[in-house]
Amino acid sequence: MAEQHRHHKQFHGAPESLDSTRRLALLEAPRVVGLCLDGIAAASVLDVGTGSGVFARAFADEGLRVAGIDLSPRMLTYARQQAPHIPFILARMEELPFRANAFDLVFLSHVLHETDTLTHTLGELRRCARQRVAALEWPYIYESAGPPLAHRLSPGQAQQAGREAGFRRIEVIPLQRMVLYVLDE
Repeated sequence: MAEQHRHHKQFHGAPESLDSTRRLALLEAPRVVGLCLDGIAAASVLDVGTGSGVFARAFADEGLRVAGIDLSPRMLTYARQQAPHIPFILARMEELPFRANAFDLVFLSHVLHETDTLTHTLGELRRCARQRVAALEWPYIYESAGPPLAHRLSPGQAQQAGREAGFRRIEVIPLQRMVLYVLDE
């Protein structure tokens, strides 16, 4: 199974670059956190593809119990330095090492487009989410920042895979520079 999920689309830059002032402004973290929590009573969050831990820290600042996973040991080391109170572990989104319904919210920032098995991955995320899965992604447009267009998710792809994975409601929320997919049971 590990061979099946190589993540050739994975970000390979420096962890510190994920915390740049410019990037943080693009992410709209406070707004994204609010939209992710809107309409649910969440106490716990899994931050999938946590990178530098930006969103793990933002959810923790809201008083939620947070755990983060990433494929990169280098990213995890950096995230642990930034937030030693949050457990960060090495894991893949296609095979989460958690029991079913372990978190109220499963959140991803700029990693869902990296999987080659979108429907399977959304099913695995749904398995661990008690209430909601939310994925922040690049818009499906050509631009110099971010991954090439061929690696980005279109809203149609995300909605179809979400339905196939068993989600009842899939909302596409355009942000200033990003897109937030909110998938509910």
